[in-house]
Order: sequence, then C-alpha cells, then structure tokens
Amino acid sequence: MSVGTAPELRLLICDDSDDDAVLLVRHLRRGGLSVEYERAQTAADVAGALRDRPPDLVISDYVMPGFTAEEALKLLHASGLDVPFIVVSGLIGEESAVTLMRAGAHDFVLKGRMVRLVPVVRRELTQAHARRERRAAEEALRVSEERFRQLTERIPDALFRVRIHPTLDVEYFSPAASVILGRDPEELCGDPETVFSLVAPGDRALLRQSWETPVPGPLTIRWRRSDGAKVWTEQRVVALSDAEGRTVATEGILRDITDQVQASAERESLEQQLHQVERLDSLGRLAGGIAHDFNNLLAVILGHTELALADSPEDTADDGVRANLRLVRQLAERGAGLTRQLLVFSRQEAVAPEIVDVNEAVALTEKVLHGAIGEDVEFVADLAPDLWRVMIDRSELERLLLNLVVNARKAMPDGGCLTIRTRNVPATEREAGGEPGEDQSGDNQPGESRTGAEPGADTGPRVRLSVADTGIGIGENIVEHVFEPFFTTDPATGTGLGLSTAHGVVTAAGGSITIDSPPGAGTTVQVDLPAAPYAASPAPGPEPAPPHGRGQTVLVVEDDHDVRELVIVMLSRSGYKVVAASSPEAALALAETPGRYDVMLTDVVMPEMSGTALAQRMWARYPELPVLLMSGYTAGGLSEGFAPRGPVALIRKPFTTAALLTALNQLLRSAHR
Repeated sequence: MSVGTAPELRLLICDDSDDDAVLLVRHLRRGGLSVEYERAQTAADVAGALRDRPPDLVISDYVMPGFTAEEALKLLHASGLDVPFIVVSGLIGEESAVTLMRAGAHDFVLKGRMVRLVPVVRRELTQAHARRERRAAEEALRVSEERFRQLTERIPDALFRVRIHPTLDVEYFSPAASVILGRDPEELCGDPETVFSLVAPGDRALLRQSWETPVPGPLTIRWRRSDGAKVWTEQRVVALSDAEGRTVATEGILRDITDQVQASAERESLEQQLHQVERLDSLGRLAGGIAHDFNNLLAVILGHTELALADSPEDTADDGVRANLRLVRQLAERGAGLTRQLLVFSRQEAVAPEIVDVNEAVALTEKVLHGAIGEDVEFVADLAPDLWRVMIDRSELERLLLNLVVNARKAMPDGGCLTIRTRNVPATEREAGGEPGEDQSGDNQPGESRTGAEPGADTGPRVRLSVADTGIGIGENIVEHVFEPFFTTDPATGTGLGLSTAHGVVTAAGGSITIDSPPGAGTTVQVDLPAAPYAASPAPGPEPAPPHGRGQTVLVVEDDHDVRELVIVMLSRSGYKVVAASSPEAALALAETPGRYDVMLTDVVMPEMSGTALAQRMWARYPELPVLLMSGYTAGGLSEGFAPRGPVALIRKPFTTAALLTALNQLLRSAHR
C-alpha cells in the first residue's frame, strides 16, 4: 500500500484502555499518517477483526486483563495476514521483548519513547508492502513458468538450449524430444555426444556446426531412434550473445518432418515410375515402328526366296543354289522370330490366348537369348517329352520367359548355370504333393484328369515351368516384395515391372507362380499353368498344297512397293486376279470405278489412313466385303472401336505364299457360308 494517503491505513489496536488507543492514534496522525482504527481487548474481538476487517497494521499492549500480546501475535499468524505487529508498552522488559521478536513481532516501542512510533510504523509498512510485491512477483513468475511448462509439454516440436562457452553442453530439451527422438530429455542433457550418437553419421558435423555457429534458416537432420526407426527433423536456431557480442548459447526447435519427407520420397518415386512407364511406352512405339519396317523387308526376302525355290526344281543339278535359298529362308524366318520377340518385349502384340506348346516357347527363347546370356553361363533346357499344352497368349508366355531368364542372368554376375525345366503335374500328384523332379509325362491326358475342374482350380492337371539359377539368391526381406509393381533391386537398369507382369500373366491364365530362394543357393521361379484339354496331334507327313484361287479378284492395298509387288506375284501365280493400289486414297478411287472385288488385302499401318479405317470406307461401297489385314505391327492399327461389317481376318508379316493362300481361302469360304 502507499503510505500517507488517507484513508488507507487500517489499524487494529489491542488494548484495554480507550485513552491509550486515542493517544496512539494521535501520535500517528501527528506524524502524517491517515488512520482508521479499531480497538479490541479480547481474543474473540481480535480474531473477529482479523477475519472480517483485515487491518494494515496491528499495535498491541503487552499485558491486558485476560489477554496478552503473545496471544494476539498467535491470532495474527493464524489468520495468514502478513501485516506489521508492533508492541507498545511501558511495562515490557528487554527479555520479554526479545521473546516476542523471536515469535514474529516486528518491533516494540516503549510508551516513554513514543517518538519512535511513527518511524517504526512507516518502516514496517514499507517492508510489508515490499513483501507483498515480492510475493506477487513470485506468483506471477510461478504462473509464467507453469504456462511455459505446459506449453513445452504440449507443443509437438522439441525445444532445446545448448551452451557454447566455456564448453559445449546441452542444457535443456523439452519433453517432445522423447516422442521425436525416443530418449528422455534428461538423458539428452549434458554431454552433446549423447545427442550426436543418435544423428546419422553424415549429419553429425552439420549439427555441431549449426550449434557452434548458428545461422538463420532451416536445417534437415537425419536421426536413428533407439528403436531403430528413422526420423527426419527440421532444425531452426538462434544465437544468444553476451555483452561483448560473443555467442554463448544456442536455442532452437526440432520439428519432426518424417511424414513430409516420406511423402516427398513417395511422390518422387511415383514420378520416376511415371517417367519409366512413359519411357517404356516410347520404346514400345519405337520398337513397333522398327518391327513394321523390318517385317516388310523380311516379307520381301522370305517371299522372293520361296518363289525362287519354287522356280528351282528339286532335281536341279545345282543343289548348292537350293541349299543357299533354303539358308536364306531359314535366316529370314529367324529374323521374323527376332522381330516377334522385339514386339513381345515392347508389349505391342495383342493378347490372344491359344493352345501353346511350352517347350516350343522355351526353345525359341533359348535360340534368341543364348548369345546374349554370355559364355560364362551354362544354359540347360531340361524339357519333358510329350508335354501337355496350355491355353495362354503366346506373346505373354514368351515375355514371361524373357523376364525370368534376364533376371536369372543378372543374378549370376560371375557366371553360373541357368536351367529351364518343364514337366507334367497330374492332379493326383498335386493332391498328394508329389516330388517336383519326378517324370509325370506318361499316358495320363489333361482332358481326362480335369473332369469337373473349374478354370484355375488347384485340382486340375498342370504344366510346370521352372527357371533356376545358381546366383546370389534373394534376401528374405526382398522376396515378399518381388511381385509388387515397380519394385526393383536395380534402379539403374531395372523397371520393376518384370515379375509383377509375370504374376499378372500367370494369374490371368489361371495359374500360380512361386519363388524359392534359400540363402546362398540360387533362385528357382516355378510357374504352374492349367493344362489345356487334350487334342491329338496330327500324324507327321507332307503338308498339303495350299488351295489356289479360282479367278477371284483381290484388291491389294500396300504402301510399300516391294511388298506390294511380291503379293501381286504370289496371288497372280496362284489363280487370283489382282488389282493393286499404293495408298488408301488410290484404293477408294478404284472403288468408284466400275468393277467388282471379291476380297480386299490391305496393310494395317499406312501413312494417310489405317487399314481398318479403309475397310470402313470400303464397306460403304461394298457391303460385307471380306477384308484380310496384313501387318507385323498391329498396335495403333486395330483400334478397340473397330466394328467389322464384313468377314475380317489378320495375317502377320512376314508370311509365306502358303500362309497367304490359306488365309485368303478360309476368309472367302467363311464369307460364302
């Protein structure tokens, strides 16, 4: 309180004499104090006044009838008030005064020396006021500290303080550090090496430098929690300087940005996957375009070779010429196989399930990849005789084999053995869990064993294809992810689509695929495909001669001059009349002239207009005109919206004369049914 401003001084006088009380008040007022007073002479009166009308000052006589100053002092202490207690008496001795002072009285004044009263009162009031202000400040500090404590406990960021001089020392970490770093804040305080031990080795020097010479801006730090989890934090710090401008401490925050970093990494991974898909798509289109042009060249080479062989009787004296021609034909057919593999790799072959001999697909894969596998890898093909057929798209099966063989080769950087095995797995063996190595290629036929089996059911007979290598194997933590799209252990060259695509192909065919990779014992990929219903193979013998035409008129549309001329020769020699056009526009112009066409043979991929678009235009002029499409690259030519209005068939380039004549004959026969 402010001393000397009326009527702020409330005085409680403990005295049995009203005159003495008036005298005390007179002394105080003469000393410049504005006083309101109340006199009490019993313990009950004193207790009531302290309770109901708390005073600013208590002045008590030493001895009163039935009541003493010592009792009054006890009542004041019991009330909890912090106000000055002064004894004014003419009878108190020095020993008694000392006893009261020890009990809590602030001072005593003898009635014979009343001149001391006002200075003593002023002094004690000032000290009481100071005590109240100090307690208020302490309470405010306590409240502030409590608020700060609650703030630091609730804030998700870890606050810290590091002393730099005279030595580097961690002074404080907020409770959030236990959540972010997995260690109690007390454990992190003191020696900074405890903190640095949790930091990724590559970031420790950065963190120490940021503490010793703080600079504005965020700093990303990688941590390894005690439980092994990886954590990323963003640190921001400020420097604290002394009067001389020297940095003596650093304060800052650590914010957990693990989720953001992982989300960013996932986003970058998805972007890389998108770029990879776009790159593969571009490669596929490039491969398709190359295959189209290459197939045109092969078609001309193969076709003219066959024509030359036909013009050279088998009993000719120059058997070397026929041998050379047969070699050219064989190499052209191998080139066609390579082109097909190029289309298989680029996924430009349309999916068309058919009855397939897995052994033939393995033999083709071995022929194509044997040179690329390398001399340091032994290629073993252990193929079961009389292997059952399977129903699957041939291109997908070949792509599956390519992926498995390429993966096996990558697993043997120092060479080894790559083994492809095929075998029949009857339903009885699958139920009994027979040994994979047993030969089950006996008389049991797939059609007989699959009675009542649903497509893809485990009870039916299967054809088992396995690709094994003697490479480094696959770790246990990797095996469970190998079928996930874009998962790869070779980001530099791998796409992460090989095994995931293989899994999709096998599953779509109703089969299953498993991987067995014991540590240090190589890897075996096992594919089980449902056996197709049995159909007896025709007895070997000479192929029947292809059916010739009977004067039908064929409209040939081909933009490649050499292919067009070859087809003209093939058909003209085989009983067909040929009208040729070098472009779809030329073909449409011919359609407007008088004449009749029995069938149109057109390329699929041409510059101005596709073969399917030409067919739609021709059907407007010749409804139900049979159309034979020829191409070695169908992607982009046979659109999903293509709706035939007449009989349609497709023949792939390169083709032989016999294949062309057979396709034309079948198409014309179907048109007249």
